[in-house]
Amino acid sequence: MATPLEVLQGFERRIADSADLENPRLELLPPLTAGEVERLKSQIPCPIPEEAAELFRYARGFKIRNPLLHGAHRELSKVDLSGLDAEFGLKQIFPHALSMADDGCGNYWVVDLTNNSTSWGPIFYACHDAPVVVYQTESLAHFIEHVLKGGVDLTPNHNELDAAHEELATRIWRENPGALDFEECSRSEDPDLKAFAMSLDASYQFTDLRTAKLGDGFSWGRYGPWTVNKRFGGKRIFAYQKKTRRQKFKQLWKR
Repeated sequence: MATPLEVLQGFERRIADSADLENPRLELLPPLTAGEVERLKSQIPCPIPEEAAELFRYARGFKIRNPLLHGAHRELSKVDLSGLDAEFGLKQIFPHALSMADDGCGNYWVVDLTNNSTSWGPIFYACHDAPVVVYQTESLAHFIEHVLKGGVDLTPNHNELDAAHEELATRIWRENPGALDFEECSRSEDPDLKAFAMSLDASYQFTDLRTAKLGDGFSWGRYGPWTVNKRFGGKRIFAYQKKTRRQKFKQLWKR
């Protein structure tokens, strides 16, 4: 399987070998300096995985200059895979997330790192309108490939970034797939699901993304802008609270 660096260099060669003068330009962002590497290390809960360290010695990301971009790629023209200088919220969901790219509308592709991370993944699409999180991919190389397929190749085939951006976020908001109720989780034979449920109460719904695939996710703002979200430590099991009208009124009164 190709590494992230090999995928990026493959697209570089493809552009260099092209005889098409209209071919869009791929501009690499400079590698991380020694100081930036140390700063990145201080911001994440794990060592920098070798696949990412190798890439960051070559380039921290890239810019795509292509007037024909469409869909998710229209604003996805600069990708900083280190996420070093980007800001991202939702700490209750992704405590150590790094934002690698945005769509120009306040929605981000983020890498979710934990104490046990050994790769620069998984990567999620975090959207605020609708307020959902979509699982994108486990693989940094796969993410780079799909960014560049849509941004450089203009591949006519269905692109996974476009799918998350334009279809899957809407489906998750509309259907709330994979939602688990408190009773189901509190009686589960899965010790993590059961322990998480028993630490909360029946006002919560749960989503288990430990073995997620493209298109899985949950509605972090399903019950309004102040929906309470919880995460089960470093494991990708999430809960969000469905408040009663009385609870919502009390919360508004406190504000």
